[in-house]
Amino acid sequence: MTHNWINPNAMQHPLSTRLSHRLVHRIGRGIALGATVGTLLTATLGFSASAQATELRFGHAGTEDTAYQLGAERLRDLLSERTDGDITMTIMGNSVLGHETEMFEQQMAGALDMSIVSPGLITDFSPTANVFTIPFLYRDVDHWQKVLDGEVGAEIAQKISDETDVKVLAYFGGGKRHIVSSREVKTLDDLQGLKLRTNPTKPLIVAWQALGVEPSVVAWKEIYTAIQLGAIDGLLNEPEWTLRMRFHEVAPNIALSEHDITVRLLTMSKMSWDNLDEEQQKILMESAKEAAGYARKVQLEQDAAALAELEKQGAKLHKIDRVRMQEIVAEPLKEVIAEMGLQDIYDKVRAVK
Repeated sequence: MTHNWINPNAMQHPLSTRLSHRLVHRIGRGIALGATVGTLLTATLGFSASAQATELRFGHAGTEDTAYQLGAERLRDLLSERTDGDITMTIMGNSVLGHETEMFEQQMAGALDMSIVSPGLITDFSPTANVFTIPFLYRDVDHWQKVLDGEVGAEIAQKISDETDVKVLAYFGGGKRHIVSSREVKTLDDLQGLKLRTNPTKPLIVAWQALGVEPSVVAWKEIYTAIQLGAIDGLLNEPEWTLRMRFHEVAPNIALSEHDITVRLLTMSKMSWDNLDEEQQKILMESAKEAAGYARKVQLEQDAAALAELEKQGAKLHKIDRVRMQEIVAEPLKEVIAEMGLQDIYDKVRAVK
């Protein structure tokens, strides 16, 4: 059995046990919050009595100009067009239904139809999702696209779906992650003792520790202040969100590590999926893949534009030895990948041409 690194006990119990009181509390809060914005989340997931008329509710954490929202709107429009209005969608962004993890848990319980979630946030529920947290997983953008759109991406999606009872329809994403810091990072020596905010997944922690970094766990909304006060020296982030959150005001140095290209899961409650007939399911899958491809294109463009804007606003971009970084983390990551039972899927990702 593969144990979850953050919560070793999580994988030792049935899924319903792992959700426990935390899920009950979060679902209740999500339902109450949804009601305040005029959205009724019910046990029937918003479906009408007619099998021909289906209303889906889609929650996400992005603002109106993000690829999250634009991709969701594209999906909504495609579904309406291809079903002659039989499938409609209400989109609720800006985390009005809670944090991404909370929305995912609502889907697990059948209280929300669809959402977008970072794989690193659901590793307590899906060991397979850890594969997307491995640094330097992709050779380049072309490799990343082929993995997500090909057989390997489909296999990973199925594994995550089997582990969580939440169906992965397609993949959003497209942000290239770099080192954003208050101190200059021009060489690998500059990484020694650098306190960086990272997501708390084992592949990330082990890799950055091997590079001399001191990984720190800081809540998203507290990052700016933590850097300002010197509690941390920076974070690992993509240009789009560095600009949106104005992290460059307190961490004006960007070392172009490009150690990750983000992947975000477009997910659907299994209960919602099962309430669709076969034709609706086919249309939804085709539309989801098309909308996801569009969203990834948008985010890649936004990310590149954000990096240029950051430099315009005074951020200093530093080249760093990415090849040497990969050599340093290779052996520690090899051990972690094997330990977590990810070797087979990792090899398949790397083998994609």
